[in-house]
Amino acid sequence: MSNPLHGYRRIVIKIGSSLLVDRERGLKRTWLESLGEDIARLVGEGREILVVSSGAIALGRKILKMPRGPLRLEESQAAASVGQIALSRTYLEILGRHGIETGQILLTLGDTEERRRYLNARATIATLLALKAVPVINENDTVATSEIRYGDNDRLAARVATMIDADMLVLLSDVDGLYTAPPHLDPNAEHIPLVDQITPQIEAMAGSAGSELSRGGMKTKIDAARIATGSGTAMIITAGNRLYPLSAIETGERATLFRAVDTPVGARKRWIAGQLHATGRLFVDAGAVKALVAGRSLLPAGVSKVEGEFRRGDTVAVYDNARREIARGLIAYDSDEARLVAGLRSSEIGAALGYEGRAAMIHRDDLAVDPGAAETPGQQLTSA
Repeated sequence: MSNPLHGYRRIVIKIGSSLLVDRERGLKRTWLESLGEDIARLVGEGREILVVSSGAIALGRKILKMPRGPLRLEESQAAASVGQIALSRTYLEILGRHGIETGQILLTLGDTEERRRYLNARATIATLLALKAVPVINENDTVATSEIRYGDNDRLAARVATMIDADMLVLLSDVDGLYTAPPHLDPNAEHIPLVDQITPQIEAMAGSAGSELSRGGMKTKIDAARIATGSGTAMIITAGNRLYPLSAIETGERATLFRAVDTPVGARKRWIAGQLHATGRLFVDAGAVKALVAGRSLLPAGVSKVEGEFRRGDTVAVYDNARREIARGLIAYDSDEARLVAGLRSSEIGAALGYEGRAAMIHRDDLAVDPGAAETPGQQLTSA
């Protein structure tokens, strides 16, 4: 396989606890420094890198000298609170040597399931990337209970990857990919370098959720692959316990690549166009129609009328002056604010709202434009 990371611009890297923390010696700093060099090189090539890092609880219990064995919930949360600070400081030091700033983001399941929190988290991550910083993301173990936890960072990493339209997710693990059977149990197990589609046969290779085979974590990785690839994000599983693990992927060390079914933006637009109920309607002028057909965002200046009650992140339908639906998208304003800024130029939005609002009513990445939008008003459009 040629360089599997070639051509991918926004990459999420998930790091397992066992790669970061040794039970006896604590943080594996030499390994993490080698990963930092890999990240710095990719950032220098113009890539955008995010890290989803496990290890807070494992590192915290080592620092606090907690005994071996299962921890109570409050003990795990105490360990996480100490470990998160230590991990953040380490990432700051290691990436800072290369002139790279880092930002810590702690998420719970609700942050990716509840719309407004999802949008806020997405906007924060996007802003960090725009400022050339590397977001370091972990589950917020200090507040998450068993009812609101992801429970594994494989699935968290996949959710983050789809949230920010990453085109590649790399799971650094203690296994070097998917096999036809667990290799520690079956000496004849064969490595699978490429998965085009997650079929029942692929799922069976990982073991069922309640089986002995799933305890090594491959089941959660296949679940993550399903989330990622279905949303346009390719995924790699590889052994991360070697130094410079990303360079190892690029030079052909053993890994399994799961191909995405579409691009992230393409998958997102298809989801918007085909599966969402519109809670409001925007009517736009001819200039706005032309801009949308050209692939641009919908600006407030092009909106002549707002109908319905909706909240930021809801789906709205966009109509031309002939009352034809020409697009659907995720609105960047609540309905009351949308009415205030409709028809205004960007320079006038701040005065109307009392704060500096968003430039786009609907960003182009959140818009699904009907292929027939450029037709004359008398012609029939297919529904978006």
